[in-house]
Amino acid sequence: MVQTSAQAENQASASPERALRVSEIFLSLQGETSRVGLPTIFVRLTGCPLRCVYCDTEYAFYGGRPISISAIMAEIASYAVDHVTVTGGEPLAQRECPVLLGLLCDAGYSVSLETSGALDISKADVRVSRILDLKTPGSGELDKNRWSNLDHLTPHDEVKFVLCDKSDYEWAVGVMSERRLDRICPILFSPVYGKLDPAELAEWVLRDRLPVRVQVQLHKLLWGEGPGR
Repeated sequence: MVQTSAQAENQASASPERALRVSEIFLSLQGETSRVGLPTIFVRLTGCPLRCVYCDTEYAFYGGRPISISAIMAEIASYAVDHVTVTGGEPLAQRECPVLLGLLCDAGYSVSLETSGALDISKADVRVSRILDLKTPGSGELDKNRWSNLDHLTPHDEVKFVLCDKSDYEWAVGVMSERRLDRICPILFSPVYGKLDPAELAEWVLRDRLPVRVQVQLHKLLWGEGPGR
């Protein structure tokens, strides 16, 4: 097989001394996005520059342990599952994250990246499905949105709005309409668990005939309020 320059660069970058700080690697069902319900290997990287009021993975802000990229790849391979999600924390806060993403794509995995949208998503391999979480006013981190990221979206990316209340909903509808986001990629509306009634959100979306996917967090329905397995 002829090796592309990108593959050669990724492989060269994956020498044992290159590492990421990892909170956990585990197998679960994808709880969100258009891949919901699929068996997925999650690689949760440590660290995040944001502090959203509804964050359910605060334990990933600190700690973790450095693991070489080659060891991460080996652990992922041991699960024998095709779908991989790199998440956090904020995975793009670690410089080596794009290297891991590229190698996963080279290895034939179906890869998604869960990112806050505060950092440059263009660094992620275009083969990755980038799940861009635009921060609403209710998140407390509205000013962290990197709006230039919208210019890098492709049809296999997704934009997610996590909604605290009706004000967040109205804000999200305005952003989606003004920037015509639904013409670029799928749009996800997700209620904050325990704060916004999913049925109420569903009624708003049906009333307004929005071209969005309403999603609830499947893993919380199955395993409770923690990040879940």
